Amino acid sequence: MPIIVATVLPKPEDREAVKEALLAAAPLVHEEKGCHLYAMHENDDRFVVIESWESLEDMGTHASGDAFTTMSAALKDKLTAPLDVVVLDALPAGDPAKGALPA
Repeated sequence: MPIIVATVLPKPEDREAVKEALLAAAPLVHEEKGCHLYAMHENDDRFVVIESWESLEDMGTHASGDAFTTMSAALKDKLTAPLDVVVLDALPAGDPAKGALPA
């Protein structure tokens, strides 16, 4: 089950518009086939989305789906860098309830 960490770096003047686009996409992504987790986090200069998908196929379908393409269009010209998307494999350790994201 792939884990994705996506970092979004908004231009300071576009931070709220970027946040709105991310928040609007979340409920739609949650309904997509294979989505186990799509959780957003923020600090002063970035947003980080942690995702968990049933399969790489489901993740690929998400990447070409309406929610992602609509969000991407809304982010156009509002970021200081392209989306930084990293696909990871879980490396569970220690307590099973604390050492890995839930499936």
